[in-house]
Amino acid sequence: MHESLRQIVHLTFGLGIAGFVLLFDRDLVLSVLVLALFAGFILSDAISRGYTIPVVSPIIAGLERRDAAPGKGALFFALGALFCVAFFAKEIAFVGLVALSFLDSVTTLVGVRFGRTRIYNHKSLEGTLAGFAATAVVLSLLVPPGVALATAVVAAVAELASPVDDNLVVPVVASLALTILL
Repeated sequence: MHESLRQIVHLTFGLGIAGFVLLFDRDLVLSVLVLALFAGFILSDAISRGYTIPVVSPIIAGLERRDAAPGKGALFFALGALFCVAFFAKEIAFVGLVALSFLDSVTTLVGVRFGRTRIYNHKSLEGTLAGFAATAVVLSLLVPPGVALATAVVAAVAELASPVDDNLVVPVVASLALTILL
């Protein structure tokens, strides 16, 4: 598994999902996310049972972390997106997913490459600060700067401290912050 490639894919697909959420009707987005989750769980189960699925198996083998369930990160991303689309306005869900995409990718990329100071959950100060800064800058293009800064802080703390997969927690926390602040 190549972590840099994994994070680039995370960022690209995350922004694609965010764009899909913004551009299409809520009912269509909900249906596609539920269908994707259903198909994803079937594929994950089949791969974990030893089946080789053309196209899917090599992608998962190349991008999934060791000892993780096949497609776990993608499934949790889709589940976090589904929750946000179901419970927040589409514009809020869009920004929450953009926050997750940038925060998680930049935090990991910088943390793996330059992280020296471990602060919590094996995560680095350098990665966390870089992820926060990148997320604040990107969000400031979408929402007022103060809201972007506050949302990036809350999302970065959630990413750092979450006891569960950050793909579930970060978009929800960011969307809650945005709902309160906007």
